[in-house]
Amino acid sequence: MSLRAQIQLMASYNAWMNEKVYAAAATLTPEQLAQDRGAFFGSILGTLNHLIVADTIWLQRFARHPAQFTALESVRELPSPRALNETVFADLPSLTQRRALLDSTIQALASELSEADLNQTLHYHSTRGVPGAKPFGPLLMHFFNHQTHHRGQVTTLLSQAGIDVGVTDLLMLIPDPPLD
Repeated sequence: MSLRAQIQLMASYNAWMNEKVYAAAATLTPEQLAQDRGAFFGSILGTLNHLIVADTIWLQRFARHPAQFTALESVRELPSPRALNETVFADLPSLTQRRALLDSTIQALASELSEADLNQTLHYHSTRGVPGAKPFGPLLMHFFNHQTHHRGQVTTLLSQAGIDVGVTDLLMLIPDPPLD
């Protein structure tokens, strides 16, 4: 499987899992979502906000790629987050709407990529202003890994609140090989 195909798979997995997580979160009250549960970003709502913030930061960095991906037009217009723990939205319906926009953007980006794009170096600055430069393909894999990491925290918090998200394995989206 090519790196481009792996990224397309991860974009699909990301959207699938976010739909599951947000559907599960929607069964809780606003107070339960905002309850500090001792997680790094405090609550379920805080962690979901962090994912929106981090995805926005990375997608806006990706929008500076020399290929100027048309899929990233919508994120170029979004306000840039100021802090990793910023509360972009204090309610789940608004977060859900932004999540859907970001996930469709990510899937469109994955479809637009070429293998040559993935080998180019992306120059960016960290949230502290430190310059960085990395090959674009591995940065995308980091992007998806970060999402999976924090979604794992959210699924744990949901589980502790008595909510079962269901199957979360990437394995469910890996296509079976053709039968011989």
